Amino acid sequence: MQKADLVRRLIDRHGRLFSAEIGVDLSKNTPSPLFRWLCAALLLSARIPHRNAVKASRALADAGMTTARHMVDTAWKDRVAVLSDAGYGRFDESTARMLGDTAELLEQNYGGDLRKLRDAADRDPKAERAAVMACKGIGEVGADIFLREMQAVWPENHPFADGKALAAAKRLGLPETAEGLAALVDRKEFPTLIAALVRAELAGTTTEDLSSQGKKTTPH
Repeated sequence: MQKADLVRRLIDRHGRLFSAEIGVDLSKNTPSPLFRWLCAALLLSARIPHRNAVKASRALADAGMTTARHMVDTAWKDRVAVLSDAGYGRFDESTARMLGDTAELLEQNYGGDLRKLRDAADRDPKAERAAVMACKGIGEVGADIFLREMQAVWPENHPFADGKALAAAKRLGLPETAEGLAALVDRKEFPTLIAALVRAELAGTTTEDLSSQGKKTTPH
């Protein structure tokens, strides 16, 4: 199968942004969706089923914790209850604390606005990554998750592909660098391709799967 055809089938099958799955529109580039996506990156980076992290991300928003200020103003026990009810399991107490600490840091340093974090980093990708990783609970994996979709609205990070996406690319016979993958699609579609590769890795999708004419699916 030609690479172009493989990419189209991959996007047809798995091409959904993780931010969209939790109901976040990053294109707005405003404080609430950016904060929600950072919290989702924290949740998704834990060793917990993807579906539980997505459910927990939605539950936090449903409980009104959509900004750093709202998160700070919510009691720890209430955050624990929301995460526990959403199936976040044994991580609920520590994660509730990390969410509160991260929100507090963002409020103190950036007025709860991640765009100010970006400006403070002079829109330098390495400085942005370091600033994001200063947030409690955001390590290398969490920063990868955050930036792979933020590159759509913070274009200085383009092209970015994390290890999980590149592992899928290698397995599927696609270029093994972000630059190589970026050459296969329009710039606007690149984050969707990266999300599709991550989902393919989570689902164990093979080239044989993509060769068959199945319905569009996503893992979990």
